[in-house]
Amino acid sequence: MDDFYRELILDHNKNPRFRGTLDPYTFTYEDENPLCGDKLRIDVRLDETGHVAESAFTGRGCAISQASASLLMEKIQGASLDELRALSKDDVLELLGIELTPARLKCALLSLKVLKAGAYGLSDDTLPDA
Repeated sequence: MDDFYRELILDHNKNPRFRGTLDPYTFTYEDENPLCGDKLRIDVRLDETGHVAESAFTGRGCAISQASASLLMEKIQGASLDELRALSKDDVLELLGIELTPARLKCALLSLKVLKAGAYGLSDDTLPDA
């Protein structure tokens, strides 16, 4: 089973889904992991009901960080802001499906950190009334 997930990670690294930037976006956030140099920006556009209409990421880094971002962007399509805020470390690790060393864990979770920082930085009063 690990081989399946390794292939999935390699595929998302080589052929990332949702790579790019959005303009306009509802929120954007950028951060990096200074220990390894991975850098990531995530843009999210919410629709009139407060659900993810579109998301995109850009960045540089190892296969784990880039695949994690790609997999996470795929997962959040159609999610509400509350669902974004509720995402956990376990959700991302489940997407990756393999055991990670502590150093690789930071790489894998950079996308979650960036997404949640952007989602929590968005004031609820800026959302359209549903």
